[in-house]
Amino acid sequence: MTVARVTEITATSRKSFDDAIKQGIKRANDTIDGITSAWVADQQVSVKNGAVAEYNVRMKVTFVIKARRTKARKK
Repeated sequence: MTVARVTEITATSRKSFDDAIKQGIKRANDTIDGITSAWVADQQVSVKNGAVAEYNVRMKVTFVIKARRTKARKK
């Protein structure tokens, strides 16, 4: 049986939404094992002086939860 968990992360890029997504997944992968998918829940831009300054994404990342190792029972 496989059990998965979903966690929400946010990521920011000065280049594009695509770069924010890639950087967010890359960073999440450094600390979360078993990522299987991500859903971009929200996109937003920060504007400074009338121009887009940053691209922000909020993602829901799905990863498989590893089974715990059970201790051998004493006889």
